[in-house]
Amino acid sequence: MSQFFQIHPDNPQKRLIDQAIQIIRGGGVVAYPTDSGYALGCHLGDKKAIEKIKWLRSLDDKHNFTLICSDLSEIGTYAKVDNTVFRLLKAHTPGAYTFILDATTEVPRLLLHPKRRSIGVRVPDHQITRALLGALGEPLMSVTLIPVGEELPMTDAEEIRERFGNDLDLIIDGGACHLEPTSVIDLRDLPPTILREGRGDVRPFQA
Repeated sequence: MSQFFQIHPDNPQKRLIDQAIQIIRGGGVVAYPTDSGYALGCHLGDKKAIEKIKWLRSLDDKHNFTLICSDLSEIGTYAKVDNTVFRLLKAHTPGAYTFILDATTEVPRLLLHPKRRSIGVRVPDHQITRALLGALGEPLMSVTLIPVGEELPMTDAEEIRERFGNDLDLIIDGGACHLEPTSVIDLRDLPPTILREGRGDVRPFQA
């Protein structure tokens, strides 16, 4: 049975954040709140935890994983960003967007799309997520918590505990989240390609 932390969405308790980081660094799989539904996260490059997330979500090797980053400079470490893309990212982060970019050599191979060598990057606008990233000091490997056969992300921690409590190491209850997933924008070539229209306003990326 997973641990269950109730963390304040506006003023996250440092003690609980630190305990969550210990679980993540120890190879745990965590359900946590974002600005667009709950997500599953684990330590970057932890193969066993990543395989568990793929099993929970029934994902294949072609799925674009997302690195949850604290800021633009962290994105620049793991994704190739030129001046034009940097301006687009700066104008729309933090926010409910996932951006697809070409990955740098800092990204573990098991996270990459096998043909495109791409990676999703995201800077959420959520205090719990930002507190986790600040304490971790590096990105979280993450996917949206959308149950198999469904289209929308889970938004309630108690429901997550009922359905996935035996398979997760930690569930962070940060209150209800938004129902919509992120908008997914491919920035590998310009003009941008909108892969999924979600909570983030896609109009700035339309030609």
